[in-house]
Amino acid sequence: MTTSPLISAFRRLSVVLTRVRALALVLLVAAFAPLAHAEGIEVRSVTIEPADDGWDLEAAFDVQFNPRLEEAVTRGVALYFVVDFELSRPRWYWFDEKPIQLSQTYKISYSPLLRQYRLAIGNVPPQNFTRFDEVTRVLSRLRGWHVADKGALQKDQVYQASVRMRLDTAQLPKPFQLNAITSRDWTLASDWHRWTITP
Repeated sequence: MTTSPLISAFRRLSVVLTRVRALALVLLVAAFAPLAHAEGIEVRSVTIEPADDGWDLEAAFDVQFNPRLEEAVTRGVALYFVVDFELSRPRWYWFDEKPIQLSQTYKISYSPLLRQYRLAIGNVPPQNFTRFDEVTRVLSRLRGWHVADKGALQKDQVYQASVRMRLDTAQLPKPFQLNAITSRDWTLASDWHRWTITP
């Protein structure tokens, strides 16, 4: 039994339309994928500026919490974030010299009695906030962090600077440390952002 040319044409047209729909779906997903806000930390901008007593670091991070971490803070689990900074000087004859390696810790906690979020930076007394997005906004901005004294950087030398922010899972309570090993919800960290400095 032979099929008519009209039926064959419809079958070919059906196959072509199926492929066109699939391609259109792929293009649609690809077009809107950047608009989705993924959880994580991204370094937006970093600079090291000369100051009266040396060099200060200014940085902006895009910190996106997943709902599970925000809920953990609201239920009384303190989260510790660490900003790591390294300054190295490349050497052709040996390993890179690393004259500066610093960390600064941020602690986010919640007081149910006061219904306030608290953000402590290093040894500075904590700041209080009524909304979690206010904490995130302050956590995302690093201003005036003294990273080097005046004589620490030599003139006309090239230095490699690196910075990152991460959730310090080692400071979580023990049951949450186990969760951090097995769940991606507890892995929040930026990649190392590297740039060159010539004082």
